[in-house]
Amino acid sequence: MTESGGKHMSIIRTEDLCKNFGDLQVLKNVNLSVDPGEVVVIIGPSGAGKSTLLRSINTLETITSGQIFIDDKLFCRVKQGIIQEEMRKAEKKAALLEMGMVFQKFNLFPNMTVRENITAGPVHVKKVPKDEADDIARELLKRVGLLEKENVYPARLSGGQQQRVAIARALAMEPKIMLFDEPTSALDPELVGEVLAVMKDLASQGMTMLCVTHEMGFAREVADKIVFMADGQILEEGTADEIFEHPKTKEAKQFLGSIL
Repeated sequence: MTESGGKHMSIIRTEDLCKNFGDLQVLKNVNLSVDPGEVVVIIGPSGAGKSTLLRSINTLETITSGQIFIDDKLFCRVKQGIIQEEMRKAEKKAALLEMGMVFQKFNLFPNMTVRENITAGPVHVKKVPKDEADDIARELLKRVGLLEKENVYPARLSGGQQQRVAIARALAMEPKIMLFDEPTSALDPELVGEVLAVMKDLASQGMTMLCVTHEMGFAREVADKIVFMADGQILEEGTADEIFEHPKTKEAKQFLGSIL
């Protein structure tokens, strides 16, 4: 996306992002950009650093070095594990609230109903009045096809239903971008489709999305850009046709050959 003056705009951008766990370098100079309204899907073998990249972007992991920009403003700059510069605390909190995240595990509160799980964030973090939050929750539950489950506790739901509630919970905070970390990997095969259907609907309505997934059909159908990672690096990026039909690196050819 560009402004009228021609300047390129991105919601998230990383520059030379590195992440070490002890002596193990998990991310190696990763440069990634996600534009408004873009669906970016990250694929690659296990251990490629895909989930660590997502967790680094939303600060669940502390990066070892590199820079992260949000809305083209410097979010943080780290050198040799020491923060050189970062957003002011209030700005940083606001930026993080604009990132919704859905994990492999659903992480729903077991002692709360479906509706209470969805309203907890808006009520306690954004101070939305409870009646208003309840209305938002019901709209979102209708959107993910679970309105009839609003008073049910998570233990009474299937894995696919729990993941759809987790997506609704993230959307209740009105994020600018949704991060999905292998959201279907913990599901039984017959439940995967219902979660992917919700994600496809989000994409069709213009939600900016950054997804790590092994669902190649979803990636081919929905992604504006596919990023292939291996050994902590981005080795290729391009359209679905470019990556799936004409992979350039031997690593991408080997990976795609093993799963397609």
